Amino acid sequence: MNLPNKLTTLRMLLVPVFIVLFLMGMNIPATVVFVGASMTDYFDGYLARKNNLVTNYGKIMDPLADKLLVTSALVCLVQTGDVPAWMVIVILAREFAIMGLRTVAASEGIVIAAAWSGKIKTASQMFAIFLLLLNNWPFSLIGIPMAKIMLWIAVIMTIYSGCEYIYKNRRVFSEM
Repeated sequence: MNLPNKLTTLRMLLVPVFIVLFLMGMNIPATVVFVGASMTDYFDGYLARKNNLVTNYGKIMDPLADKLLVTSALVCLVQTGDVPAWMVIVILAREFAIMGLRTVAASEGIVIAAAWSGKIKTASQMFAIFLLLLNNWPFSLIGIPMAKIMLWIAVIMTIYSGCEYIYKNRRVFSEM
């Protein structure tokens, strides 16, 4: 297994560690684990492209690892009342829809590449979660609700990127 795939696997293995720490009320260690896991998302893709190590494992498991990390954190934050459930439902609906679209496309021999809007969506979700885990620090010191603002940006980017993926790949639906 190459290094990018090991980083992807590490990200998935860190999800239960994050959940346990979060549910034990250990927000700072949970945040450190979340940030470390989030950083592997950047590095696994960067290393895979730079060193020509793109694999089928990475193509499948990298987006799955992202979704496991983000949705686990969001569900934990719903439990604490920090994130409205409807926002998580919107995010999950988009993820299921695009996963379904990719599955149908793959069965037809069509590869749906990651779009920039999807990358921005993931980054905005991760940054919003980071701020929520830290109770909006350091922005709470100056009275700016940046965590909530980033959460709204994440939801908006989730909707936008989902619509973009569906629109750009509408030919998949015509072949059904």
